[in-house]
Amino acid sequence: MSRISYYTVIFGFTAFFIACKPKDNSKNFTSQNTIENLLELRYKMLLDYPLDSTAFPRNMNVITGEIKKVPSKDWTSGFFAGNLWQLYQLTDDVTYKNKAKKWTAFIEKEKFNNRTHDMGFKIFCSFGKGLEVEENETYKNIIVKSAQTLSTRFNEKVGAIRSWDFNEDIWEYPVIIDNMLNLELLFEATKISGDSTYHNIAVKHANTTLKNHFRSDNSTWHVVVYDTITGLAKDKVTHQGFNDDSAWARGQSWAVYGYTMAYRYTKDAAYLKQAEATANFFINHKNLPEDGIPYWDFNDPNIPNAARDVSAATVTASGLIELYGFTKNEKYLNFASKVLKSLNTEKYILSENVYGPFIFNHSTGIWPKNEEIDEPIVYADYYYLEAVLRKKAL
Repeated sequence: MSRISYYTVIFGFTAFFIACKPKDNSKNFTSQNTIENLLELRYKMLLDYPLDSTAFPRNMNVITGEIKKVPSKDWTSGFFAGNLWQLYQLTDDVTYKNKAKKWTAFIEKEKFNNRTHDMGFKIFCSFGKGLEVEENETYKNIIVKSAQTLSTRFNEKVGAIRSWDFNEDIWEYPVIIDNMLNLELLFEATKISGDSTYHNIAVKHANTTLKNHFRSDNSTWHVVVYDTITGLAKDKVTHQGFNDDSAWARGQSWAVYGYTMAYRYTKDAAYLKQAEATANFFINHKNLPEDGIPYWDFNDPNIPNAARDVSAATVTASGLIELYGFTKNEKYLNFASKVLKSLNTEKYILSENVYGPFIFNHSTGIWPKNEEIDEPIVYADYYYLEAVLRKKAL
């Protein structure tokens, strides 16, 4: 057979198989190159989302295409700007940096908002990420002012920062495990200003939480309610978990991440010990799926038919990479790597046909209220990008 005839036949067979392939509305992203292309496409959708100081994207209904948009006072507002800052770090594309600056500026007024404990999530995940990219005195001043505001929620008798102001008739002084992540703002404010007040408050809060928030198996309660007269814990309940005694997956993630971060600033061995203990609870749990992406609550009786929570997986992965840096325990790095590998598949990455400023599907926000169930949520993307950057830095 001549060379020309040979290639003609090969081309003919190739065209035949392509033509006979069943039509599908979505592409089959299987190779590493196509996954990277899909991720890049998802990243660019964050750039396409229109600027609006009152419409930070929080989550999305993939079926209807509806995006839940929130104002800067929402606890999730800082994550979108943080995602753009981290995409700049990941890609070196200055377009992400320029967009990040604009979204970050919308959050500045929150530095005066003393009605929330989520100052760290809002301010440090935006302005703090900006400081990782460039030296900026304005950003530093905003962080310090925000720390001053957050400090007004600290109760010396309890030894912790008050989390929520709602349900006051039920919860005298609630403190949630999530609040551990807001301490990073305080630690950094001391580094910036030289004022140890913020660092000391963060340490007291971490110590109080360490004393009261963990069960004997090293899982964590979600909410601990304190008596403001005695300073003692008087109730241990949940707000987002399956029930008061269950292990809400993202709560465990906040604990792993929070105490690893607290160890970074204090080198308190008790913090490292707790981070490892709760990490081991998470990694070794009998109800953890093989791919490392947990069900939203480890004790949901509907497992294996319960919803997953990608956000719990990404928070844990990011925390474990830092934990590996302190312990050199390969188990933590290997688990984080498994999570990232699982996520980098068409099972979890949103299809190119889903138009919205999100990367991953299958996170669960507030199951008891039937809100944000099995959907894209902004902070899942944030901690994924952070985990990727942390692993790259190794």
